[in-house]
Amino acid sequence: MEFMPARLSRAESDLLLERIQDHFRVHGFGLFAAESRPERAFIGFIGLAVPTFQAHFTPCIEIGWRLSPDYWGRGLATEGARAVVRHAFDVLGIDALVSFTVPANMRSRRVMEKIGMTHDSSDDFDHPNLGLGHPLRRHVLYRLRREPNELVPPPLASP
Repeated sequence: MEFMPARLSRAESDLLLERIQDHFRVHGFGLFAAESRPERAFIGFIGLAVPTFQAHFTPCIEIGWRLSPDYWGRGLATEGARAVVRHAFDVLGIDALVSFTVPANMRSRRVMEKIGMTHDSSDDFDHPNLGLGHPLRRHVLYRLRREPNELVPPPLASP
């Protein structure tokens, strides 16, 4: 939560879980629980989400991750994000993904670059859910498009 506006309370965390489950029901995809091996402990999440705010790049599908600091620096976010990209492009037939964070979040930015995402500073934006003057308001936007020669699977049936 280093680059998030605030830590979540237990009630807010429970509400986030409910929103993740609702997102799966509505969209057929969402944020997957990530667990460590071999102890199988919950360490965070990695997956896809449809942002609920309006910006110059929405509507879109975001790839994102949030892992416990105990698991940072082990390549787990990159490994999970690569699997989610394959799932998004090869199974779900999604054409493009975005990811965004604050400029100082170099760990997440490196993950974005390792999975092939590109950054164009003209896409950077002020997050509309954070007020004027908020230190985390400015965000960088990264994009990833499916290669044009990749096979496109048939569309999924609506849930």
